[in-house]
Amino acid sequence: MRFGVVVFPGSNCEQDVVHAVEVLGFEAGYIWHGDTDISGYGAIVLPGGFSYGDYIRCGAVARFSPVMAEVVRFAERGGPVIGICNGFQILTEAHLLPGALLRNRGLKFICRETTLRVEESACQWMDAEAGTVLRIPINHNEGNYICDPAALERMQSAGQIVLRYCEPDGSRAPGGSAPNGALDDIAGICNEGGNVFGLMPHPERVVDPVVGGTDGQGVFESIARRIQEVAG
Repeated sequence: MRFGVVVFPGSNCEQDVVHAVEVLGFEAGYIWHGDTDISGYGAIVLPGGFSYGDYIRCGAVARFSPVMAEVVRFAERGGPVIGICNGFQILTEAHLLPGALLRNRGLKFICRETTLRVEESACQWMDAEAGTVLRIPINHNEGNYICDPAALERMQSAGQIVLRYCEPDGSRAPGGSAPNGALDDIAGICNEGGNVFGLMPHPERVVDPVVGGTDGQGVFESIARRIQEVAG
C-alpha cells in the first residue's frame, strides 16, 4: 500500500503525512505539483499548508496545477483521495467536494486541539463507529465551511458529513461547537461515492503516541485496509 503525497509550492505538512504513513507501516512518496503521472499509488493525499501563498483564495491556484487533472481522473475512477486543511480547500476549488471554506469566525488564525464526533457516513476513509469522539488538532485561517441549503440537505441525505466539531462529551453546543464558525459544525465531508474525503483537522499529527496521540491512525489505516480487501 503506497500513499502519494502531492507537494505544491507553499505546502508545509507533506513531511508530517509521510511520517504518519510510515509510522503505520505503509509506504509513501512525494508527487510534485507539476507531475502528470500518479500511477503506482493506491491513495492520494493533498496535505496542509499555504499552496501558492493562498493568493486569490485558498486552493484557487493549486486547483489548476498539472497534477490536479490526474487527481480528478483518479477520483472519478473511484480512487481514494484525501485533502487535509489546505488540501480540503483545494478539493472544493476543484469541485471534487461541494461548498467552500471561508475566513474563520473572528477573522483570526486558530491553532488548537479540537474534539470531533464521527458521523454515520459513506466515507471510505473512516471506519470508526458513529458517535466516536476524536481529539485532533486544527491549524488554519480559513476553516469556516459553508454551502447552500440545498447542498447541505443533499449531503445529509447521502451521508456525506463525516466529522462534526463537538463538545468533549460528544454533544454539540446550542450555539455551535465549531471554533471557526463552520456551518452545522462541519469539520469533514466526503463525496457521494465516499472515496474523496476533505477535513480541516490534521489527523497526521496524531498517529504517533510519542508526539501527541493516536486518534488519527484510523484515517490512514482504514483506506489501506479497504484497498487491500478489494485487491484480495
